[in-house]
Amino acid sequence: MNTRAHTGMPFIKMHGLGNDFVVVDARVRDLEIDAALVRAVGDRRRGIGFDQFAKIDRGQNGADVHLTFWNPDGSESAACGNATRCIARMVMEETGRKSVNVTTARGNLFAEDAGGGLTSVNMGMPQLNWRDIPLSKNVDTLELPIPGAPTATGMGNPHCTFFVDDADAVALEEFGARYEHHPLYPERTNVQVVHVVGPDHLRMRVWERGTGVTLASGSSSCAVAVAAARRGLTGRRGKIDLDGGQLSVEWREDGVWMTGPTAHVCDGVITSDFLEHAT
Repeated sequence: MNTRAHTGMPFIKMHGLGNDFVVVDARVRDLEIDAALVRAVGDRRRGIGFDQFAKIDRGQNGADVHLTFWNPDGSESAACGNATRCIARMVMEETGRKSVNVTTARGNLFAEDAGGGLTSVNMGMPQLNWRDIPLSKNVDTLELPIPGAPTATGMGNPHCTFFVDDADAVALEEFGARYEHHPLYPERTNVQVVHVVGPDHLRMRVWERGTGVTLASGSSSCAVAVAAARRGLTGRRGKIDLDGGQLSVEWREDGVWMTGPTAHVCDGVITSDFLEHAT
């Protein structure tokens, strides 16, 4: 019998620059999450809708919480920078602290209050080796053998960054879908189109694997900042304009730091009837 369907499932709706999440808290109640449930909740017409689904579990080995992420198609994602910031902000407010340690499949991530209502998270060191991203074969990750010579970067999930003359002129629905499934990326990839606005200032649009076009993406912003610095287009610190707003990213010695606003929209309960029919 599906016990979760008897009482409903509490959830939190959050977003970072319009990159939106459904979050469930398993610290006080065991929750079983499967791909079918994620897909049902992710339907923006028949469910709730989100760019990523996140589950909070109790932290282990000194971490405050452990996070697991899913895409709307039910596939898992090792990293979600904006959701990590949003949940870290919530935990800081719960505890009255200015920093928290979060674990994900990406590893141990440190988040802190950046002041002015902003939250920073260290998304870890970028993965630049083809095996780690991962790619399907040994190629130059700075300029892939793909039309447009994009840059490959891993941030716990794979990224493919195209530097273009005008990011706003790209038909991203078609472009992103085409390259998400490129044979060089065995686990599919996030796709970004980027142009340089000025020194240490980029304009980016993003297609997320398993999701589609989103207003923002934290891990993509980190990957884009790293790619731009590697190609000599910017320094290691700058601002990125996304469809949903602006993030600040800095590639430091200890990892890639991403800073921006968070929003806790509402709390609710997914009904028992919906859960019964979602599996």
